[in-house]
Formats: sequence, C-alpha cells, structure tokens
Amino acid sequence: MVGERYEVEVGPVAHGGGHCVARHEGRVLFVRHALPGERVIAEITDGTTKSRFLRADAVEILEPAKERIAAPCPFSGPGRCGGCDWQHVTPGGQRKLKGQVLTEQLTKLAGLTAAEAGWDGSVEPVGGKLPPGAVPAWRTRVQYAVDPQSGAVGLRKHRSHDIQPVDRCLIAAEGVTELGVESRSWPGVASVDVVAASGSSDRQVILVPTPGAQLPLVELDRPVSISRIDEHDNFHRVHGRTFVREVAAERTWRVSNGGFWQIHPQAPDTLVDAVLEGLDPQWGESALDLYCGVGLFAGALAERVGDEGAVLGIESGKQAVLDARHNLAALENVRIECDKVETLLPRTGITETDLIVLDPPRAGAGRETVAHLSGLGARRIAYVACDPAALARDLAFFREGGYRPVSLRAFDLFPMTHHFECVAILEPVQE
Repeated sequence: MVGERYEVEVGPVAHGGGHCVARHEGRVLFVRHALPGERVIAEITDGTTKSRFLRADAVEILEPAKERIAAPCPFSGPGRCGGCDWQHVTPGGQRKLKGQVLTEQLTKLAGLTAAEAGWDGSVEPVGGKLPPGAVPAWRTRVQYAVDPQSGAVGLRKHRSHDIQPVDRCLIAAEGVTELGVESRSWPGVASVDVVAASGSSDRQVILVPTPGAQLPLVELDRPVSISRIDEHDNFHRVHGRTFVREVAAERTWRVSNGGFWQIHPQAPDTLVDAVLEGLDPQWGESALDLYCGVGLFAGALAERVGDEGAVLGIESGKQAVLDARHNLAALENVRIECDKVETLLPRTGITETDLIVLDPPRAGAGRETVAHLSGLGARRIAYVACDPAALARDLAFFREGGYRPVSLRAFDLFPMTHHFECVAILEPVQE
C-alpha cells in the first residue's frame, strides 16, 4: 500500500514517533507531519493490506490547525530528515501535544488523572524566550551519518537507513556547529559523533570508520579531541582527551568515551533542582541513586545529606562508574557500585533507606525492581523519566507497592522532537 493517498481527518496525537492518529475505512493510520483536527492528504509510507495499522505522511494540508507554522528547517518534512517531529508546530503547540501524550499515558497505563498524579498539566519550557520564528539550538550531541558515495554528512530519515544530507542542523548547539563538520567530506567514515560540552570549551569528535578504511586526517575549525570506535565497539583515542568536562550542580563532571549526559545544556541543573526540591533531603539521611550514570544526582544528594548521611549509586556502565568515582572522589559519604540495578540491589543487604532517585533507561525500571524499592520504606522517591509510557507503567507498579505520586513535573528538554522529560515524586500511601 506504500504510495497510496487518502484524504483523512486527523485525530489525537499518539505516543512516540511524532505522529497523530487518523482512520480510513476503519483502518488506523499513524500520520506524521500532521496535527490534531487537520484535514490532510496522507500518503502511506509503511504497511500492506494485511497490516494492523499503516504509517503515513501528511503530504498536503487541506485544513490547517491554528498551531501550524512553516517549518523553519529546509530539511524537515515528508521523506526528509527524521531528527525532528514538530518543526511545523509553534513552541506552545509542541508543549501542548506533549502534555496530551502524558495525560493519555497516565490515564491508560497508570489509571491516574493529572490531578491524581500531582501534575498541573503543563510541560514547562526550559531556556530563555526566543524571537518569533527562531529555533532553539540546544542539542550538544549530534550523530551524523555519512553518505558512502559522496562522503557528505547528513541525518537519517524517519525509520530508515537513508541519509538526508544537511549543511546545518538548526537544533545543534553552537559548540557543534562551530566545528564545521557539516561542510567537510568524510571518506572512509560511517558516522561522525560530535560532543560539545556546555560547561567548558571541550569538543570531541568520535568517528566510526567503514570496515577496512583508513581514517582521514581530521582538521576542523576549532580545537577538538578525536577518537574512533572499532568494529568491536571498542573506544580508541586518536588525539586529545577521551572525555569532556561538563558543569552542573556547582561541580565539574568528567564524561568519557561519548558517555551519557543530558544533551540540553540546561537539563542537568533543571532535573537536579526538581529532584532536590521534591525530595527535600535532610542532614544525616541515607539515599540510593539508581542508574546513576556519572553521578549527577548522587553528588547533589551527598552535599545535602552531609557527612552523617550516605549515598549509594548503582550503574551498569563500567566507564560511567569510573567517571562517577572520579567525579565524586572528594565526597566520602558516596559509594558507587558497578552492576545492573536489578542484579545488585537485592545483594546489597539494604533493607531500608530514606530517599531514592531512579533514572532508568527508556524501558523503565519494571515490576520486579519497583517492588523491591517499594519495600525499602523510603519517605520519598524521585523518578526521572524520559519516556511517559514507561513512567506510567512504573507508577502503576509503585501503587501496588503502596506508593503514590504527590507531584509530577514535565520539562520540554527536547524542543522540535516528541521527547520530553518528567520528574515524579512519590510518597507512601497513608493508611
């Protein structure tokens, strides 16, 4: 059915992928580049007559929504770059869509209204107000794909290995753009990852060579560290540092080998502030920081619980654990252990704690881990979530364990995309 076109009325936004739901002759279509309430011509991009649902792009807008604008990026639109989902929507309209997704997931998966979750229904903007039509340049980490024929860099098309060549990504941070990666040819390279630390002048480029190719001599417009990843996913320094230095929560953080760090420059402080405000850590308390990465929340908690308190961080990534131990070496009340949370936590012998922070991967923590956490008697739990469906599922599991959300905040840390971040604060249900 690919290539067939139908006139449809667009229904509500759906979770994931930046698409809205429409129907044609009883069949569900997930339509990108559309908005709720619009009438559009939808062209099928994926699906057969036997498919449960079809994927489509809105290729012609017959009746536009009031939040629709002309996409500022020339590489956005049907069949083009898949990096952004909502270039065609006002900033306020984007946050409204994300709020609708969170509302639906809470209702469907957790059985909670916004009020019952302690949420005011808003997705909070982060960063200063921009002039009308300006695009926030927030993305401090960009992974470019390289066209094997031309050597030009680009970004993947939606649900595709095909490459959209770009000469500038509008949401890339200035520290990424100033290197000039997009204006150069990259023969023998499969991908170019660019990291521009927001708290320092550190810049890092990580190259993945095509099999059997020799790395090109890299000369960019600013000083930069160069590394490569081999065919076995091993990380190798070519020249410069293997890490960048980030600054957040009044501390400098080493992040090595292109490891995880929030990519919006204001995300780390925004999330730390929300977690600390929600937990209100007290001197002498004990805390767990689960899926702790390079130690961001563990460090912030350790400062608040003081010498008489204790923080245990658990992280499965070996390099992240080395970084966390380095970053928090001056704090004697912090211990960082390396293993999967679900494996190590039961072996620690910990039967109670005062506070818990968990920032699980996109799939969430899951029923078994949530059940274990619910049995530790924490007075408050902070759940940091990058996926609203996983958050809602885990909130339902926490309810089974006797915990309920008392506050929930959502932050627009990924403008122009369908992604956003949440911080939920949970407390034991009072008998």
